[in-house]
This record gives sequence, structure tokens and C-alpha cells, in this order.
Amino acid sequence: MWGRSPTCRCKTFGYFFSKLLGGIAAIAISHPHYYTTMIDWSLAFDNAPIYFHSADREWVMRPHSTVEHWSGDSRKLLDDLVLIHAPGHFDGFQVLYWPEGAGRKGVLLSGDQPQVCLDTRWVSFMYSYPNYVPLGARTIERIVARLEPYRFDRIYGAFPKRTVVADAKEAVRRSAERFIRALSG
Repeated sequence: MWGRSPTCRCKTFGYFFSKLLGGIAAIAISHPHYYTTMIDWSLAFDNAPIYFHSADREWVMRPHSTVEHWSGDSRKLLDDLVLIHAPGHFDGFQVLYWPEGAGRKGVLLSGDQPQVCLDTRWVSFMYSYPNYVPLGARTIERIVARLEPYRFDRIYGAFPKRTVVADAKEAVRRSAERFIRALSG
């Protein structure tokens, strides 16, 4: 039964599609802009745990038993994924690292930090995207340092057609240098 509302149909379709692919074992959300329906998705997918960094605890408006706060620089998730704390856009901002992705060259699922630019050879580092407020040089340096231990060739950004398809780690380094040069005037 598809139900009466488009939302119900979408959740029902998503649930059955997910089950065909093996289900959803966990939900990880990069930052508070995406927290709004996390509990609904968790409940729709058999109470999948939701992982986010404890530095963004204050932004959770609907506490639930499926929400799991973590702290520190990284957290292993499932067997082959790692959440990396990369504060900047938000204090608890996290990216997801998949070492086996992109033909075992590594993938970073970045949300919007680093944000993949329209010219997908580059990424940006912004505190506020709508207001064009960049992150400061030290914050950018900390983000790059947090990502340095990880091997990744690809970055999937938050939006369609925002993928660095190769040499992504170098794109992060090169972009950080460019940003810091521009900030210093």
C-alpha cells in the first residue's frame, strides 16, 4: 500500500528499495542543517542509529534513543567506514571516509565542507555559504590536518554534479593553499 500522501509514498518506496539493497545499518549526518527529519528516517529504517559529533549536541531539537553522540577526532562506523570530526562550518562537522571506495583508492563524503566547487577540481571552505563568509586560515589548516592521515582519491559533495572524481586529496591541499593566500590579502 502506497498510502495517501507523497511523503508516505516516498518513505514506503525508500524503505522497500533499501530492503532490496540490504537495508540501512546507520545514519551519519554532517551537520545541523540536515538534522530535521533524522528521527523519522531512523524509525522508517528499523531504528537505524544516528551518529553525529557531540560538539553539535545543542542543535538536536528532537532527542531520541537512536541518536548516538560521539567525541574525539574520529570514530569507526560499521566495518569499513570512519567518521572524521572536521570542525569549521559547525563545531561538530563530520565527514565520512570510505577507504574501499573508488576502486580502493578511498572516498570522502564531505557534505559541504570541504564543499566541492562548480569547477570540480577545487573545493571551498566556508563558514556561511549564503553570506559568502569564509573560514579562517587556522580553521582551514586544522581541517586539512584532520584529513591528512586518510587516503582518498574522490570526494562526493552534498549536491548533484559536485564530485571530485580523481586526485581529491591534492584538490583539498591546493584549494586550502589558495584560500589561505586569498585570506591573507
